[in-house]
Amino acid sequence: MLDVNGDRDIDITKCDLVALVTLCFGVTLACAEDVPITQDELVGRTQELYDAIVAGNQAPWKKYFADDCIYADEKGRIFDRPKLIADITGLPAGYSGTINIANPQSRIIGNTAILSYDADETETIFGQNLKARYHITDTWLQRNGTWQIIASQAHRYYEDPAVGKADPKKFADYIGTYQLAPGQTRFVIAEGDKLFVKRNGKKEQQFPETSEIFFRKGVEGRILFRYAATGKVDALIDRRNNEDVIWRKTK
Repeated sequence: MLDVNGDRDIDITKCDLVALVTLCFGVTLACAEDVPITQDELVGRTQELYDAIVAGNQAPWKKYFADDCIYADEKGRIFDRPKLIADITGLPAGYSGTINIANPQSRIIGNTAILSYDADETETIFGQNLKARYHITDTWLQRNGTWQIIASQAHRYYEDPAVGKADPKKFADYIGTYQLAPGQTRFVIAEGDKLFVKRNGKKEQQFPETSEIFFRKGVEGRILFRYAATGKVDALIDRRNNEDVIWRKTK
């Protein structure tokens, strides 16, 4: 029996105490977990991660990646958290660079936030500058009042190789008709110092990477011309993702 303010007695049973403790604990836990986050905060944390790469600072990566995270990089490698953290080692001597976040978009629903963005990389290797662009999507999850990345997926934007110098003297070897199967034919033609592949009425210029390796702008893959033991071209090789489709020269 307890006397509250001396006005009346309140009978609190054991069940009442359990209910009261449960209610208070639930309210406290709910408040702890209900920590909103904004796109700007997500972008700031993500930029912090990339700024830490150059120096090999693992602290932000330990802070923002969950213990049970899955990380898939642009090379198709899958990392768990220990392997991911171990991979943050900094750049070697003679190397420097930056990675900047661009074009962020987010979807924040309850305790889940998805941030999708471009990462523009500039790397300097002993005075030579290289650039690359990636697109990355991170899924952040709030647990126990803390926002962390539970999953991350990256891919690299395709970019054409540098245009090399063609050898028009070799075009005579390449010109001709190539067949994949009956009814499936390509024609290689030359116009001055430019080489084209024509198929189904569509003509596409082939840009040289070397004098014997060509590419189409905006299309991943290479066109190679294969020389037989006779010294003459006997096939056009359409190389896609390191696998070859062979078109045999018929005339």
